[in-house]
Amino acid sequence: MKKLTRLDNINVMEKKIPQVLRARDYRLYLSNGKRLVDLWLNGGAAVLGHTPANLLRELKNTASRGLYAPFPHFTEGRFIKALSRIFPGRSFRLYAAPPQELNNLFQTGPAKLWRPYVDPANPFAVNEDAQLLVPVISGIQTWRGELPFGLCVAAVQTKDCEDLFSRLPPSDPLPPVLLALAARGIHDILAAPERAKPKFPRLNKALQKSQWQRQGIYLNLKKTPSNGDWEALFNRFLEAGFLLPTELSQPLILPGEMSDGEEAKLAAIITDCSFTN
Repeated sequence: MKKLTRLDNINVMEKKIPQVLRARDYRLYLSNGKRLVDLWLNGGAAVLGHTPANLLRELKNTASRGLYAPFPHFTEGRFIKALSRIFPGRSFRLYAAPPQELNNLFQTGPAKLWRPYVDPANPFAVNEDAQLLVPVISGIQTWRGELPFGLCVAAVQTKDCEDLFSRLPPSDPLPPVLLALAARGIHDILAAPERAKPKFPRLNKALQKSQWQRQGIYLNLKKTPSNGDWEALFNRFLEAGFLLPTELSQPLILPGEMSDGEEAKLAAIITDCSFTN
């Protein structure tokens, strides 16, 4: 029997996602009439929900000017300025998809993902010891594997990292509509520090006796499950009305809000879920 690889497992999980007619806030509405609470949130690109008003307005305004082609435009400077609010003193490379050189640096250690809202007390904390960070940005990224594409940012420490920076290829030309959305997403993240503190007391109590651990808005399993175990968990959550990440290396992301019934159901399945690894 063929053993599933990581990419095989992603494809298996993606095929299990029902057809989505629309996404609003933290919920997905399906063609079969059912609704899912989204705990994947596009790997974190929808950390503020699927319909943030500012992003939709920015998309409409930029698209109305026909800025789909990768022409030189001032939006790149605006995006770099927004990035510098979170990562001061760093240099940036912008890619449509992570180049192999960046993938190599991620696998060997210098490159690490950065996510907002990990620490409720400091929701935009940056590990200054990390030489190269790849931020997960609200609104414009998608995933195939462990690094984002659509837009992938390499944020490199300026001091003492010239050699590391030289190992990365030049930035890709990117369409202004993409860069405008990315800049807006960063500003929206910074304007919503309260997102780091969703109040789910019933869920927090359930986590104390579960195989999950919480960091800010993110939940990870304490032990790494096998692909088969993850597929079983994915199916169980899906049947209960929740969408898990399609890849086990990505965290479960708590939504900004849930009804009492949704929280009770999630607390119950978090408590009961188990795997053999």
